[in-house]
Amino acid sequence: MKDIAKKRTFSVGVVISTYNNPRWLEKTLWGYQCQTCPPDEIIVADDGSGEETRRVVDSFRERLPLRHVWHEDRGFRKNRILNEAIRAATADYLIFTDQDCVPREDFVAMHVRFARRGRFVSGGCFRLPMSASLAIAREDVRSGDAFRLGWLRQRGVRRGFKCGKLFRSGWYAGLMNAVTPAKATWNGGNASGWRSDLLAVNGYNEDMAYGGEDRELGERLRNFGVRGRQARYSAVLLHLDHARPYRDEAVVRRNNAFRRSVRRAGIVRTPNGIEKLAEAAVGERPGPSAAGEGRKFFWRRVAAACLAGWFFR
Repeated sequence: MKDIAKKRTFSVGVVISTYNNPRWLEKTLWGYQCQTCPPDEIIVADDGSGEETRRVVDSFRERLPLRHVWHEDRGFRKNRILNEAIRAATADYLIFTDQDCVPREDFVAMHVRFARRGRFVSGGCFRLPMSASLAIAREDVRSGDAFRLGWLRQRGVRRGFKCGKLFRSGWYAGLMNAVTPAKATWNGGNASGWRSDLLAVNGYNEDMAYGGEDRELGERLRNFGVRGRQARYSAVLLHLDHARPYRDEAVVRRNNAFRRSVRRAGIVRTPNGIEKLAEAAVGERPGPSAAGEGRKFFWRRVAAACLAGWFFR
């Protein structure tokens, strides 16, 4: 895996979203100290956490290439802070994850290995019960014990088909990536893509609350011609257990309906993203007819504005 770090021809950044869970964030940052292919930058995208989170981030500054992007806590504004992180990033290629996702030592290397122009990468996670989540210590991450099934079973993890995600076998991971029925979607906890593509679709839709808001970005990337590449058995991390008091089923249903409309209408750019709709489009790929494509993107932008106004009014 160290050969991947030597041979890569582009810079790599990691964007970690966080909100008031410094204990889990610390465990996640331990994982980035162990990467065989270290990222060039790590941006903690903070949706308004308090001082304890700042202290955790500061404690890693001498050990990791960290930057802390923060805004005031005014409710769920994860997509907004993620857009600020994209704007602040300097790396060519960005890996997105969350505060509760501890990466295996080959995590960044796998995203780099799977990276291709015109594609985004969809990774996988192995969900832990609270007993195992609490038990993980720094040395367990450094040694790799936290990713070994024997160690996990001793701490409450049950046997099951999904344990295969932790098998350290290249041929098995390749086979399972190929045959899994799961679609290669953009999942906020484990996905990566080219920063230029993210700018082209105007980043995350800031009108959307929790529940499929990450996948909506992937659907617009596909409308732009950027397809997902499956790596759920290769780019692996541990998902630490936590409650979700912010989940609202009515919001999830509204988001799902909006996502269907985005797919049907072929929307590429969100009107409420990194740049606002009234500003000039950035990074849109020219088609065979500049005038024709310009009209198409214009009407898609109009449709996006109308749909957003309807669903999120």
